Amino acid sequence: MTSTAPAQEWPADVRTLAIDVGGSGFKAAILDPAGAMLTERVRVETPYPCPPERLMSSVVDLTQDLGHRDRVSVGFPGLVRNGKVRNIPSLSRTAYDGDTDPALEDAWRGFDLAGALTEAFGVPTKVANDADVQGCAVVSGEGFEFVMTLGTGVGTALFLDGRLLPHIEGGHAPFRKGDTFEEQLGNVARKQIGNERWARRVVEAITAYDRFLFFDTIHVGGGNAKHLDPADLPHKARIVANTAGIIGGVRLWDLDA
Repeated sequence: MTSTAPAQEWPADVRTLAIDVGGSGFKAAILDPAGAMLTERVRVETPYPCPPERLMSSVVDLTQDLGHRDRVSVGFPGLVRNGKVRNIPSLSRTAYDGDTDPALEDAWRGFDLAGALTEAFGVPTKVANDADVQGCAVVSGEGFEFVMTLGTGVGTALFLDGRLLPHIEGGHAPFRKGDTFEEQLGNVARKQIGNERWARRVVEAITAYDRFLFFDTIHVGGGNAKHLDPADLPHKARIVANTAGIIGGVRLWDLDA
């Protein structure tokens, strides 16, 4: 997570443009200080291939009619440090379910996304991993909380007593049969094996994560969480609304950058 501007005082009615960048769609809305949507949520399909310049033009076009904003929060499906992209599996593909393209990897690696978006929008902008942003909206602030998002891939975030911890790509950790969590639980795998088998894998993954994280609570979100039955999940797990990916954009500004 990063900010391109120093800490500042915001008006009591501060308006935050929150953008959720996903492998299948870009979503956005203007939020009030409490995280409630002041506008309808707008959405556009993720364009492929999607180098940095195409993402920039897409999100600017998507949000141009939403009205005044004082600041911008962006949830991004990859590893971002100091505003620069370090790893972005989903947008390094030429197609949604395609193979990684070396040229796209090179285009994204080191790209100053926070700086580019600040210039494009003309207001202070923060960029964080999308699971981190979703976690900002749903964690209780009590104990060690783990966030897992299920969508194109698998996102993870860690919070201790409400404080966002440094981001790690937990979806890339080894899981089963030589595959990572992302390879076994991503959207391509879900379509291949069907929702029922996939849901059983999710339960197995939650148990596997708990063996080395020892979390107090796991919050399961993302677009594919709708395929899960809460009654089938371990007692420490709860399913959260997919809108958290946008709503967390307000709380992101309350955390230390």
